[in-house]
Amino acid sequence: MAERQKITVIVPTFNEECNLEACLDGVGWADEILVVDSFSVDRTPDIARSRGARFVQHEYVNSAAQKNWAIPQASHPWVLIVDADERVPATLREEILAVLASPDPCDGYRIGRENYFLGRRVRFSGWQNDQCLRLFQRDRGRYQDRQVHADVIVPGRVGRLQARLLHHTFRGFDHYMNKFDRYTTWAAGDRARTTPRVTLAHLALRPAGRFFKQYVLRLGFLDGQAGLIISSLAAYSVFLKYAKLWEMRQRERQPTPRT
Repeated sequence: MAERQKITVIVPTFNEECNLEACLDGVGWADEILVVDSFSVDRTPDIARSRGARFVQHEYVNSAAQKNWAIPQASHPWVLIVDADERVPATLREEILAVLASPDPCDGYRIGRENYFLGRRVRFSGWQNDQCLRLFQRDRGRYQDRQVHADVIVPGRVGRLQARLLHHTFRGFDHYMNKFDRYTTWAAGDRARTTPRVTLAHLALRPAGRFFKQYVLRLGFLDGQAGLIISSLAAYSVFLKYAKLWEMRQRERQPTPRT
């Protein structure tokens, strides 16, 4: 096998002391680990440095902007993006190393995710086909200009790895709802570019459609109570996104108060 190219693993963080240690344990094989932190106030900086990671801090605007700032900071020609609540199993590590040793690799690779909800694997509920482009040549890939659900754009050949990231997405409602509030606000901002007016259909039919799609069409009912919760939260996220956009439009119509 040819000598492999080197890789930097980028881990974005903010107050991830409960996740970071296990995450970094799974990427210790990388040539560089770059933890890009949004000024955590817990033990995240200490954990990162104790594990030999290169630790930098940068003001957070949104996920895509933070990662786009981090990518050029990587020391090596390949980049793997891993969130703190994700784990790289041995099967995925070996597949990535094989890509790095390949004489003719693609410019980027999509990686599936095996998602866990309170420690239980979710096999359906719309999560069964979850994948994202996370492994790519540093100088070829950048995230879309979106506040939420941005993917990496690579102008070249894109492959797909067989092994999956392990994603422990839900720690509890207290943690989730804080994230939920931020993401629906950002999603409303993204939607504002293409939705000049919020209608009853946006507020009623689209949330109902999302629930039906995830719980029935994507077999969420087979995940039991977890599937019901996941599908309900997905529907509520659609409702809240459009409710926040409605609020934005109402504020735009209000006359500017005279001074």
